[in-house]
Amino acid sequence: MATPLFHATLTVQTQSHDYPIVITENSNASNPKNIVSNTAENTTNNSAENGAKKSSMASQIAPYITGRQVLIVTNETVAPLYLKALQEELEAQFTVKVCVLPDGEQYKNQTSINQIYDALMAEHFNRDVTLIALGGGVVGDMTGFAAASFMRGVNFIQIPTTLLSQVDSSVGGKTGINHPQGKNMIGAFWQPQMVLADMSTLKTLPARELSAGLAEVIKYALIMDAEFLTWLEHNLPAMMALDLAVLGEAVKRCCQYKADIVAQDERESGVRALLNFGHTFGHVIETHEGYGNWLHGEAVAAGMVQAAELSQKLGWLTSADVARIKRILLLANLPITPPAIDVQTALGLMGHDKKVKHGQIRLILLKSLGEAVLTNEFDAGLLTEVLSQHHS
Repeated sequence: MATPLFHATLTVQTQSHDYPIVITENSNASNPKNIVSNTAENTTNNSAENGAKKSSMASQIAPYITGRQVLIVTNETVAPLYLKALQEELEAQFTVKVCVLPDGEQYKNQTSINQIYDALMAEHFNRDVTLIALGGGVVGDMTGFAAASFMRGVNFIQIPTTLLSQVDSSVGGKTGINHPQGKNMIGAFWQPQMVLADMSTLKTLPARELSAGLAEVIKYALIMDAEFLTWLEHNLPAMMALDLAVLGEAVKRCCQYKADIVAQDERESGVRALLNFGHTFGHVIETHEGYGNWLHGEAVAAGMVQAAELSQKLGWLTSADVARIKRILLLANLPITPPAIDVQTALGLMGHDKKVKHGQIRLILLKSLGEAVLTNEFDAGLLTEVLSQHHS
């Protein structure tokens, strides 16, 4: 008897509209010759209970396409894997054009956004167009920003193909590009019409990229759910071995955490900022070292260790807690030590962080494992100590 495929559907509630996150295992994602039509019902249960059928990406996103015009935005790495099947099936119903961008964080900039605009303008696409982001977080962020700004806002759909984008960046409507002086400094909040997270795309993900995604998964456990941290400690080996059912469960949990937070605080005026645990330190690493040299998840991993060390200095975490955080990050093949960065340089880069308020740096720290807080109530000397710790 065949093993049932993983399938779950969650709903994100936002001010503009509610939309589904479909988490599925589609073994035919890159094989258009063996597509089986999908009649799956919305469900929040695992596939072991509902026996979801194999289905193409196109058949699952088609109901969320508005109008007849479609622009698929992808990159040079993902296009050879999944573009042909998606494009050919959508062309049976829609006018479909493609924009293929270079791959990498270093291309998350205005030049790439203009490439998307150029494709839209060349085809005389109008406000009825739907943009489809087929790729990881960089493709998703840029496609979303293009959708938010083209003709002052058009429809878009996320098909995240990396673990990091499936558990984090594809959900919640944060879109944008980098600036040479700071990461994600130019952008907009613009919600997708739906998110399709196909677990089978993780089979083509390089091990380093999988580990980078695991950093964001571990982040959710550290800020929201100590029990999930224990679950991860037990299940991380299976996730790294690409057990799609276990990965699907992790993605489902992370997306539910994020959906709950976005429903409370869509534009990050409060609790949503907690999702940036490790990111203030991590963005310093990415900006200083050059976008793309450290993967986002790698920088966040080292940043979470720095945030945990500051939390320990404040008396909130024990040395055993910090050691436990380092242990699970190492198990995921993630760095726990940042590169050497001059303290004043690091503080200057932190000054560009979007959480800075009234000129004061605010950080997400841990009161305990599973409980995070946004605060500026820490001794500046302790922050300097943490930043100095790994400087040589």
